[in-house]
Amino acid sequence: MDKKNALRAGALAAGTTLMMLLMSSPALALTRDDGDDPGKGLSVVQTLGLYVLTPLVLFAVIAGLVMVLDKSKVRVIKPGSKAKAKA
Repeated sequence: MDKKNALRAGALAAGTTLMMLLMSSPALALTRDDGDDPGKGLSVVQTLGLYVLTPLVLFAVIAGLVMVLDKSKVRVIKPGSKAKAKA
């Protein structure tokens, strides 16, 4: 029974993907709309900085702030470690 459901799900996913590809027309992207005024493109360095470096720096800043501003005093000690937990 599982094989039949998997086949049905695969056929549905393939059919949906095919219909989406057929319905979308990339040729329409070449025509300009009224008032369309695109700027100059980004260089490779600008693109990498905007979409790779900026999110990584933002993640590091947020993670650093969370670690520095952490107010909890409870620390978990692994069982079997040499340190003794204070009661």
